[in-house]
Amino acid sequence: MTTAVNLDKLDLAALLCSRVCHDVISPVGAIVNGLEVLEDEDDPSMKAFALDLIGKSARQASARLQFARLAFGAAGSAGAQIDTGDAENVARGFIQDDRTTLDWTVPRTLSPKNKVKLLLNLVMVASSTIPRGGRISVEATGEGEEGGFRLRTQGSHSRIPAHIVDLLAGHAPEGGALDAHAVQPHYTGLLARATGYGISLALDGDTVVIAAERA
Repeated sequence: MTTAVNLDKLDLAALLCSRVCHDVISPVGAIVNGLEVLEDEDDPSMKAFALDLIGKSARQASARLQFARLAFGAAGSAGAQIDTGDAENVARGFIQDDRTTLDWTVPRTLSPKNKVKLLLNLVMVASSTIPRGGRISVEATGEGEEGGFRLRTQGSHSRIPAHIVDLLAGHAPEGGALDAHAVQPHYTGLLARATGYGISLALDGDTVVIAAERA
């Protein structure tokens, strides 16, 4: 038997902050390590390695922060809109690397901020279905503000993560408490309900299909 998540606003804010910190702590730590190598090493090859590490890690940290700013932030008036082209740019920076590619065919338009935030959070949900990397395809369905989204992921170990369907539906995970990892799909569900969308997931072989359609 599932139970609804009972989370106050302060706890939700704290968990989302923890999630952002979790995403950026690794590249920031790598930058610190690279700087320490530069200070301690005289070997030119080691210095070159450290500079490369610092550069890559700084770009990764910046990409993750830019993504979080739109996916979790984007504060403003109730009628605020976000350019889906900006959403594509931050999604590519956050997702695309040597293990995962992103195919994005959502038309560029100004859309309600919470709808775009829902889309970006669905991209994060999609990435969790291919833990060893693969391909994520994102497309719009329908037309205008009533249209939805469909995301397909393909990878050698595609799966629907345990409890993610319950978390998207607003139900508590086993044990009843959310952590910084579980809060992201829970927040995605909050965005879906706030914008009038229902979310479904289906696994077909090595493909996971995630659909967001008007409820």
